[in-house]
Amino acid sequence: MSLFGKKKEEEKKAPACACNSGCPASEVTEITSNCCPEAQNGVCCIKVLGSGCASCHALYENTKEAIQKMGLSVEVEYVTDMKKIMDYGVMSMPALVVNEKVVSMGKVLKSADVEKLLHKLGF
Repeated sequence: MSLFGKKKEEEKKAPACACNSGCPASEVTEITSNCCPEAQNGVCCIKVLGSGCASCHALYENTKEAIQKMGLSVEVEYVTDMKKIMDYGVMSMPALVVNEKVVSMGKVLKSADVEKLLHKLGF
C-alpha cells in the first residue's frame, strides 16, 4: 500500500482495449498484434485524444475519413476526458491511439497521413 492507502496495482492501471473483449493493453505487445477477436485487419480500436479544440477535432475528422477510404469498419473514438488522456501518458494533443498504443501526438495529421501511418504500421 502507498502513503495514501491505494494499492500499487490500482495506481498503475493500463487502459483496457476498446473492443470490450477484455484484453488489457498491457497484454498487447506489438501494435500490429491482433489483440481482439473482433479486430478487422489487425485494427481493434482507434482513438483520438484531445481537449475538444479545433486541432483535435480536425484530427478526429481526418482519421474517420482515412478509415473510410481504407474500407475499414472500425469506429474512431474521440476521447476528451483528461484523466483517460493522462493514462496514456500523452502530454501534447491531439494524439492518435491505435490498438491502445500512442502512434502520434502533437500533430494534426491529414487524412492521407493517417492512411500512410496505418499502412506503415502494417494495416
